[in-house]
This record gives sequence, structure tokens and C-alpha cells, in this order.
Amino acid sequence: MEGWSEEEIRNRNLMAPCGLYCGACGVYIATRDKNDKFKAILGKLYGTKPEETECLGCMQPDPPQNIYSYCRTCGIRNCVKAKGFYSCHQCKDWPCDRINNFGWSTGITVMKRAIPVWRAKSAELGDEEGGVEWARSECLRYHCAGCGKALYRGAQRCRACNREVAAELDGSLK
Repeated sequence: MEGWSEEEIRNRNLMAPCGLYCGACGVYIATRDKNDKFKAILGKLYGTKPEETECLGCMQPDPPQNIYSYCRTCGIRNCVKAKGFYSCHQCKDWPCDRINNFGWSTGITVMKRAIPVWRAKSAELGDEEGGVEWARSECLRYHCAGCGKALYRGAQRCRACNREVAAELDGSLK
């Protein structure tokens, strides 16, 4: 699939427990692609220096090799690890206040869309393959309906054809 390798789709480090799939995160994509211009844009958006705007996925084993500062201290990530889960899809208390009070409304929207999909795929295929198929579905989602090029979560316009994509994906960033 254009945009992601099978290895990335199967990489559990990229399966963010909250449902914000790291493989579709702009910070991860900028890191993977060594795209300094994109890192600078994202750093400005998130308030970090471009050289600090890097990540290889929030579920890297401890100590993580390269994790974005926000993700390192994420209450959702820490809660899942403390409960011995891999993801919020395993928790009977979902959605909790950590989800409902997340700092970005678009993030809440994505989480509340993604976790039920992850649960359904895990119920059907088992946790391992269900997680992979959930990740694959997230990758499939982040493509431009106009030209088919891969996008990142939060994209407002397709970089390839300039089509507005926010409304059909996750809405504008808030």
C-alpha cells in the first residue's frame, strides 16, 4: 500500500493504545522520511524545536529509542502500561476521562472512531492479527480520495493534488 510498508503496519511500536495510530502521525512520518521541512512545520504547530519533533512510535519498549516529548508523558499511554494492557481497546472503562478530556478535539474524534474498530477486529481475528488489521485500516483511511496519495492524520489538504481532505477525514485541527 502506498505510504506504508507491511513492516510498518505490523510494527506494534506504532499501535498507539489510544487509537491515534502512530504510523499516520505527521511527526512519525517526518521522522521516517527525514523531512526537516515537515518537522519544522509540525514543531511550530506543537511548540517544539524541529530537532525535537521526532518519534518512532509511542509503544516502543522502555527505554524508548526515539519518542516525541508529548507521547513520552502521555497519561493514556502510561495508564495502559500500568494496567498491563496493550491498548485502550482492552479496557472495560473505555472511554474514560483521559480520552474524553484529551487536549485536541480532533484527537478525541479519532480515538472514539478508531478504538471500536480495533475492538471489532480483535474480537474477529484475535488480538495480534486484529491489531495488524486495525493498523491496516488506519493506513487505508489516510489516502486522498482524489488522487490516492498517502496522507497523514490531521492533513488539511493533499500535498499531491491540493484537494481539501480535512472534512472527509478527521476535521480541522482544533
